[in-house]
Amino acid sequence: MGFIAFLILGLIAGAIAKLILPGKQSGGWFATLILGVVGSMLGGWLGSVIFDAGLDEFWSLQSWVLAIVGSIIVLVIYGATLGRGKKR
Repeated sequence: MGFIAFLILGLIAGAIAKLILPGKQSGGWFATLILGVVGSMLGGWLGSVIFDAGLDEFWSLQSWVLAIVGSIIVLVIYGATLGRGKKR
């Protein structure tokens, strides 16, 4: 997969992860892109380690599932680190 395709995959996976997770997450489109790309990398790595399947092609279902699951994991960690549930 090319670099631009990986960025697009990360942006869309990050947006889908934000839609799946309940509550309000901070960050705009750039934060979504960064979290999605990091999540895609994490999902691809976890997929290759656990299932022996990585991010091979842009239109592959396994690439999308791994990228979205990785983005959800990164978004949960990001929200927990920033204390999004903190009350003042």
